[in-house]
Amino acid sequence: MPTLDDFEALAVRTGTVVRAEPNTESRHPAFKLWVDFGAQGELQSSAKITDLYTASDLVGRQVVAVTGFPAMRVGGFRSDVLVLGALTEDGVVLLTVDQAVPPGSVVA
Repeated sequence: MPTLDDFEALAVRTGTVVRAEPNTESRHPAFKLWVDFGAQGELQSSAKITDLYTASDLVGRQVVAVTGFPAMRVGGFRSDVLVLGALTEDGVVLLTVDQAVPPGSVVA
């Protein structure tokens, strides 16, 4: 069973989407996201969040993501982070913060 130490080992941070466009090369509909994580820099993610969002909806939005994973390729696009969301019958609803916080803030 996972422990609190396991959770604390993850680098969960807030970031601000600075650019978004369709990832037309992925097997499932997805967006290419460029996310500003402050001191951690701008990282990329391919996110399957097309059911409830458009690319223009995402720019400027703060998201919550797991950072620190090795980069992987999704549809030819480098994906550095896992953007988090809640699975619903209608699609993925992004996890976010209810007040603006600095990009790269640690989620506790």
